[in-house]
Amino acid sequence: MTTLFFTQSCEKKNQKNYKKKTDVTEINSFLAIGHKHYENEEFDSSYYYYNKAKFASELKKDTSRIIHSLSWLAQIQRNLGDYSGSESTSIEAFPLIENSKYLYGETNIYMGLGNNFLNIFDNDNAIYYYKKAINSKTDEVIKADIKNNISIAYTEKGDYQKAIQTLLPLILKKEIIDNAKTFARINDNLGRTYEKSGSSKALFYLNKGLKIRTQIKDNWGLISSYYNLSEYYRTRNSTLSNKYALIGYKKATKLNAVDDRLQCLKSIIKNTRGNKSKKYSLLYFKINDSINKVRLKSKNQFAKIKYDSSKEKDENIKLKAQKVLQLEQQQNRNFYLYLGIGIIILTSILISNFLIANNKREKIKASYTTEIRIAKKLHDELANDVYHTMAFAETQDLSTAQNKEILLTNLDTIYSRTRNISKENSIVEVGPLFLPRIKEMMSSFNNNEVNILTNGIDTINWTSLEDNKKITVYRVLQELLVNMKKHSQSTLVVITFKKNDNKLKIYYTDNGIGAAFEEKKLKNGLHNVVNRIQALKGIIIFDTKSNRGFKVSFMLPT
Repeated sequence: MTTLFFTQSCEKKNQKNYKKKTDVTEINSFLAIGHKHYENEEFDSSYYYYNKAKFASELKKDTSRIIHSLSWLAQIQRNLGDYSGSESTSIEAFPLIENSKYLYGETNIYMGLGNNFLNIFDNDNAIYYYKKAINSKTDEVIKADIKNNISIAYTEKGDYQKAIQTLLPLILKKEIIDNAKTFARINDNLGRTYEKSGSSKALFYLNKGLKIRTQIKDNWGLISSYYNLSEYYRTRNSTLSNKYALIGYKKATKLNAVDDRLQCLKSIIKNTRGNKSKKYSLLYFKINDSINKVRLKSKNQFAKIKYDSSKEKDENIKLKAQKVLQLEQQQNRNFYLYLGIGIIILTSILISNFLIANNKREKIKASYTTEIRIAKKLHDELANDVYHTMAFAETQDLSTAQNKEILLTNLDTIYSRTRNISKENSIVEVGPLFLPRIKEMMSSFNNNEVNILTNGIDTINWTSLEDNKKITVYRVLQELLVNMKKHSQSTLVVITFKKNDNKLKIYYTDNGIGAAFEEKKLKNGLHNVVNRIQALKGIIIFDTKSNRGFKVSFMLPT
C-alpha cells in the first residue's frame, strides 16, 4: 500500500500557470480538455489531448508547454501501471529542462521518475530522483511532499531510522501544519514507519492522520489511513484489522480506486477464513484480471496515439516542403529546373513509399512474432498455474493456515511469472539508462542454482553505439539466457564484452549440457538470435563440441 498513497507530482497546481505573449490559445485549450478528462478518470481521452498539446507546443517551440505535456503524459501512463512507458516519456524532457524557465518543469519530471521507481521497488533510484526534485525550484509544501516520498523509499528499504529522521522535522513546520492534507499524509506515514520499526508510537500518529483526514473529508487519504490501521492491528487484533480493511475497501470501491481495492482485499483475505476467504480471493482475481485488461488496452491505445501524432507531424513537414517547392516553381519558370524538381519530388515519393511499406511489413512481422511468443509463454507458464490455483481455492479448506499460505504462495508465483513475461517483452531502453537496464536483465537470471558473470561490459562506450544495435545486443543476450534457463542445466554463465577494430565482440559461455541438446534447438529457440545478428551484417559462431558446455560468440560492426 505504500506505493499507492504518496503524493503525486505538483503538476495539478500549475495547470493554468501560463502567460506568454505568443498565441497559445490552441495549446491551452488542449491542456484544459486533457485535464478535464483526467479529472474524470478518462485517461485515454486525457492522453490524446495532452499528446496534441505536446505536438502543438513542438511546432511553436514552446519548451515549457512541451515539458508540461510530457509530465502529464508520464503521469497518465504511471496511473495505468505502464512504468516503463512513463519513464521513457519523462526522459524525453531531459534535454529541455536544463534551459527551461518553467519553474516546476524539473520538479514534475524528477518527481514522476521517483514515483515510477518507487512503484517498481527500485528505492535507490527513487531516492535519487526525489532529491533532484528537491534541488529544483519548489515551495516548502511541495518539498515536504517530496521528503515524505523519500521516507517511503527508506521504509521500503528497511531503513526506518532514516525515514523517521526525514519525517519528524516536517510535522513541526508551520507551512506543513497549515496544509491539512500534507500534514495528515506525513502523520500517517510516520505512524506506518513506527509500526514497521516496532515502536509503540505508531498508533498515535496513525490515529492523528485519520482524525485530520476525517475532518477535511479527504476520502482518498482515508483509504490509506484505514489500510495502515488494518496492517497495524493485523497481528494485534484481527477483528479491528478486518474492520479497517473493509472500511478502506468500501471507500476504494466508491472512488473506483482499483489498486487500493486490491490492497484492501489482500488484508481482508489474511483476516478471514473458510467461505469468506474464498469469496474475497475470487473477487481479488476478478478485479485484478479486469484491471490488467484495461491497462493493456490503454497501453496499446497510447502507442497508437503516439504513432498517429508522429505521422501527422511528418505529414505537416512534407506539406511545408511542398509549399516551398511550389513557391520556387512560381518564381522560376525555367523548364529544366522545373523538370529537375519534378524528378526529385517523384523519386522522393517513390523512395518514401518504399521505405514506409517496408517498415510496415517489418513491424507487422515483428508484432506477429512477439504475439506468438507471448501467447506461448502465457499458455505454457501462466495458464496452468492459474488453473491449479483456482482448483486449489475451490477444493481446499482455506481456513487452515497451511492452505492459506499455499494459496498466497501460488498467487505470488503467478505474479512473479507475469512480471517476468512483461519484462521480457517490454521496450528496450536505448538512452542513458541502457547500461543499468542490460545489467539488470542479465542479473535477473541469477539464482541459487545459476551464477551469471560479466566481464568488460563497463569498458564499452554504449552511447556511441546505434540504437538498433543496442536493442539487438539486449535481445540476443536475453534469448541466450532464456535458452540457458530452459534447457542447458548450467550452473555458471560467463559473458565477455570486447571492442577493437571498430567491432563489438561478445562471447557467451556456459557449463551446461552443450551440443547434446543445443544442436537440436538451433532451428527453434536460437533462430531469432541468428536472424538478429545477420540483419545487422554481423557474424555469429556456435561452438557445440560435446562435453564442453555451450559457447557462442557474435560480432557487430560499430
